[in-house]
Amino acid sequence: MNSAAARHVSPHDIPPPTYTLRIAEAPRSDFVLARAAADGGMSALGDLYERHNRRVYAVCLNMTHNSAEAEDLTQEVFVHLVRKIGSFRGESQFSTWLHRLTVNLVLMHFRRRAARRDQTPEALETVRKHQSHESQPLGARLADRIALDSALQQLPAGCRSVFLLFDMVGYKHHEIAELLGVSIGTSKSQLHKARFRIRRLMK
Repeated sequence: MNSAAARHVSPHDIPPPTYTLRIAEAPRSDFVLARAAADGGMSALGDLYERHNRRVYAVCLNMTHNSAEAEDLTQEVFVHLVRKIGSFRGESQFSTWLHRLTVNLVLMHFRRRAARRDQTPEALETVRKHQSHESQPLGARLADRIALDSALQQLPAGCRSVFLLFDMVGYKHHEIAELLGVSIGTSKSQLHKARFRIRRLMK
């Protein structure tokens, strides 16, 4: 038997094991992800979706009270986000910016839906001086709708949002205040201003 092989091996002769220290990578901030997504990074956009889609869905559901509609609008928000994310400059929290984007998109949805309805908002009733909507010729109704749309475009953003939510969707002032982050008094004041401006613009 080889004497070298038979030699007793001391524990001190065995080299210590080598350990590799793995440090978990910190998650990227919303701002970093937004910058990457603006540069075409689809994985960054996917991360933003995973991080914020439930919150966006909650806002859409709170405004529409319809789960299927809220799901469609959530997808629409993130499709819209692809085009708009380059405008995010980090001047506010990304979640705040995304909340405003979501509310504005849902308001646009309400506006399109209202335009498809054959209903007359309060402002139109005032301008028509109690004339029946059904008795109006189609051309006159279309002209009224175009005039209303033009008047809405000229309203300040806050007044327009409150008018759409209150007169066209049917929200109460406390609900509008919560959705838009304003006081109930501000909601009432903006609705009054919106109605006044629309009556004046449509006369």
